[in-house]
Amino acid sequence: MDLLDRQVAQSEEGHPFRLSVEKIVLTQFRSYARLVLEVGPGPIVLIGGNGAGKTNLLEALSLLAPGRGLRGARMLDIRRRGAEERVWGVSVELSTAGGSVQIGTGTSNKSEGTREVRVQGIPTSNQDGLARELHAIWLTPQMDRIFIDSPGDRRRFFDRLVGGFDPAHSARLAAYQRTLAERGRILRYRPDDSEWLDALERTMSESAVAISAARHEALWRLNAALASPLGTLFPPVKMELVGVAEDWLRDMPALEVEERLLSAFAAARAEDAERGGSAVGPHRTDLSVSHVAKDIPAEHCSTGEQKMLLVSIILAHAHAQSKLFGQTPLILLDEVMAHLDQAHRGALTEALCSLGSQVWMTGTSDLWFSQFGSRAQFLSVSGGVVRNLRMRELNI
Repeated sequence: MDLLDRQVAQSEEGHPFRLSVEKIVLTQFRSYARLVLEVGPGPIVLIGGNGAGKTNLLEALSLLAPGRGLRGARMLDIRRRGAEERVWGVSVELSTAGGSVQIGTGTSNKSEGTREVRVQGIPTSNQDGLARELHAIWLTPQMDRIFIDSPGDRRRFFDRLVGGFDPAHSARLAAYQRTLAERGRILRYRPDDSEWLDALERTMSESAVAISAARHEALWRLNAALASPLGTLFPPVKMELVGVAEDWLRDMPALEVEERLLSAFAAARAEDAERGGSAVGPHRTDLSVSHVAKDIPAEHCSTGEQKMLLVSIILAHAHAQSKLFGQTPLILLDEVMAHLDQAHRGALTEALCSLGSQVWMTGTSDLWFSQFGSRAQFLSVSGGVVRNLRMRELNI
């Protein structure tokens, strides 16, 4: 049973099944020469100093979802420094609604830096196998600027959210980008090849509508979840898509949007050839986020408010996924508690426990996680070594 078949895979009590990592094995990964770690199904707290390797563990887990992980790193940059061979690997044993599943990813001497994926020990040709078994969502300090950074950053952030509802979304995006790049090459070197351009633009228009439709559906699910935030301290949020294809799709049938996009691509050939890109399409879409209670755009909120808006979005996404699939996603929170006051830490603690997801969190102080108490498993991370911390070793 894969993730797409789990919409009815609820536990006997009617609650979403808690997807959880039971065992993780790292080989020549970042600061870890070799790590074998077994954990329980509940919240995991990684405690250690700066540079201890906490975020490396989160990155390893994020690479078991489609994409390039929470750092967006090149595959060759992930292997441990000083390692003799140019290989690295991550594998986990998962407890899922369909039973125990083993998935892994990494590089080998034969792959020459190209990422390989295995599900139940069987190689897969792409990352679709990962998307069908696990979805992970994360929040890192680098994402704090998402509301004031470029539209491309916000678009990539939102597309990761979309992929949590539609595992085929990332493959559609990749196919669209390949076709867009090919059209750019034809416009530059063979601009009179109208037959080939017609075919490419037809493919682009069809892909663009599929991408925009998936974004619309995800937006609807997220806004529905955001309308009822998990806790009074989390601000209500509204998200909107700003893009030509998305605007058209709101007001007209998909086939009509395809034809309008096709006409727009054809009409802009000369301009696009000069520009070296395309001004129309889902690759130009932006994401608009607003603080509902204050009726102001997210980019005008304070730094603390922006952090809470992001937390609200992550919680809403996890809740919407659980409702759709009957199984919780994996949540990875890097140094999130460090930027919250005690009241908001408590609110986030209760919200995470209420969701029921296995959540992995990092921090330099165990005091930030005191309100989890015995509900969390605390691990010490230092110098490539991870060990369990007993309650009497903690300051909570």
